[in-house]
Amino acid sequence: MNKLLLTLIVVACFNAYANQPLYSYAQSPLHSNVLSLQLRDANPQPIGSFELKTAYTQASIWAETNEFMFDYYQNSVDLALSYQVNTIWKSEVAFKRIKAKDNGLDELTKNFHDLFGIGHNGRDEVPQDRFYLSIPNESIEISDFKGETLTRSISSYNELSLYQSNPLSISAGATLYYNDVHDGPFARTSFEQGIQLNTRYSASVYHLYSSLGLVHRNSDVSETVLVDSAGFVSVGYQYDFNNVHSLLVESHNYKGWATSNTTFAEPSNEVLLGYRYRQSNTAVEAFMTENVRNMDNSTDIAFTIVIRVRL
Repeated sequence: MNKLLLTLIVVACFNAYANQPLYSYAQSPLHSNVLSLQLRDANPQPIGSFELKTAYTQASIWAETNEFMFDYYQNSVDLALSYQVNTIWKSEVAFKRIKAKDNGLDELTKNFHDLFGIGHNGRDEVPQDRFYLSIPNESIEISDFKGETLTRSISSYNELSLYQSNPLSISAGATLYYNDVHDGPFARTSFEQGIQLNTRYSASVYHLYSSLGLVHRNSDVSETVLVDSAGFVSVGYQYDFNNVHSLLVESHNYKGWATSNTTFAEPSNEVLLGYRYRQSNTAVEAFMTENVRNMDNSTDIAFTIVIRVRL
């Protein structure tokens, strides 16, 4: 009986869900539809374990300048499976699909901006729930594209642990990303690569995460729109109220995605505020993504819910 009890305790500890950053992806109009690196945990999973992650995001896109206008919704579904091969090597495969779908966030976005005293930047001057995209200098104008697929991608991520010693962990990872949209106004193919360095520092109920990386892009989209390479830097903070509830705040920053005009060349800066509930080998996350600083090259607001299971 004592041996059985000990075994159950060991299994429960093994399955207890570990601390890590939110399972999130970029939400700015272009960064969300190409390879954009993620804030990742430098700590390895238990050897031989799988982690299944799925996320659903509703985003409201609004960006208006003299050179372009984006006004539409996009919803994304993410699915990823990672495997801890040994003490230092972790491998992951992920799928993503983004569609233009009416999620009715315009009214909620306006109310949120009013509540926190954030300007509407012209959104209150056009009809709600539009699907419109225009970049005149690139001869791009697309309207009424509700229901179209924006992105259909598969990617792989492999991570190598470089240093593990409580409270600090360091790892390096590489991502291969392939996107193929067969038809419609957003039809394209691309093959992109990324590398990143991750760190984690944990002290009791406090956890700090950071990732620094670089993406190389190879797309059939006009070279005047996409830059060949883009940097990424992200930091995150997690506070554990107890073994079940956690609060997370993260800042994700992406290099500007084009040199064709000054707004596109500026970085996208996104702030995430999230909550995590952990129970045994399962975690549920809910968070909001809000753009800051440059209001014209990032999403207006996005809401995400995530389910993570360690097998």
